[in-house]
Amino acid sequence: MSPDRIRRAAVIGGGIAGPVAATALRRAGIDAHVYEAHPDRTGDVGGTLALAANGVAALDIIGAADAVRAIAQPLGRQTMSFGGKRIELPQLADAEPLQLVARTELHRVLRERAEAEGVHFTYGKRLTDVDGPDLRFEDGTTDTADVVVGADGIHSTVRGLIDPAAPSAGYTGLLGFEGVSDHEAPVEEGTINFTFGKRAYYLYWREPGGGTRLGMNLPRREPMPFTQARNVPREQWLEILADTYGDDDPGGDLVRALRPESFHTAGALHIMPKVPRWHRDRMVLVGDAVHAPSNSSGQGASLAIESAIQLARCLRDIGDLSAAFDAYERLRRPRVEGVAARAARINHAKAPGPVARALMPALMPLAFKMMDIEQTQRAEQLYRIDWEAPA
Repeated sequence: MSPDRIRRAAVIGGGIAGPVAATALRRAGIDAHVYEAHPDRTGDVGGTLALAANGVAALDIIGAADAVRAIAQPLGRQTMSFGGKRIELPQLADAEPLQLVARTELHRVLRERAEAEGVHFTYGKRLTDVDGPDLRFEDGTTDTADVVVGADGIHSTVRGLIDPAAPSAGYTGLLGFEGVSDHEAPVEEGTINFTFGKRAYYLYWREPGGGTRLGMNLPRREPMPFTQARNVPREQWLEILADTYGDDDPGGDLVRALRPESFHTAGALHIMPKVPRWHRDRMVLVGDAVHAPSNSSGQGASLAIESAIQLARCLRDIGDLSAAFDAYERLRRPRVEGVAARAARINHAKAPGPVARALMPALMPLAFKMMDIEQTQRAEQLYRIDWEAPA
């Protein structure tokens, strides 16, 4: 396919990777239309996520970084607690702080940036099939596009259309919860603390305006979808969490003082195993649809943003669609799979067995001595995309 024929892209998914990809495609001279399965733009996507320095830098390319910083809470210091000990994690002096942002607000900002670039959004459109340039949706409508970008998340439809044998998302063994507690935890402003409690992992930071925001990873053998988890009465979850974290300091006090109206469940936390095929014919994957590391990485959203922009860059500069997709995969696969492997190792420590829990206070300091955390952070957070350079 020659460059003058790559005119229009259909982007499936309106979360994070979708609007970023569509905006970058517009900047690359390719028209983009986003199709979102949810019936409107106000879907229930509560909770917060972290954007690392590399993700914010990538947003600068599409002119969205300042708007995101305006709605985010910067956290420039990170500590980790285990077995009654607390250590300070090394931070890069030449990287901007971690930016904590509400998912709903991030979606809004990215959508508005995309719309300002001329991207159109259509809601209530669930893709069912792609046949050459033709797209079919569940409601019977159709469309055509030169490129179909699968930005439809961990349970991607496009991934299955590219490869019916593609792996499904794997369960991390953890359920995610979040809320704001009226208990003031002993943590300085601008600091996030990661804590390995007696039974489960949690993290917390001071909430602007008072209180402490608390994220919890509850070990559970069987996965529980978001809709099912949401249907469990809030009081029942709070009772389970109080029992799990009740003996932790400050976890017990934080859970017991959770504001019920702030409590949110994310259901099962997932991770994508290695995906053999990233593209086929006119279809290609970005973001969580193809590389979703566990939340232990702190890089999920940032990697999704990077990949969306690199895809647009390759489509801008390489006229043959297959060659452009190959170049995109070569640019992204080693990086995202390296981050995923690191995160998987951390994730195992979040749901340790009784023996591992007993040994953790002795083993964790040793593990940190053996790992060059600063070197790892440097490779991940100082990664920059040169948009102006030919792909």
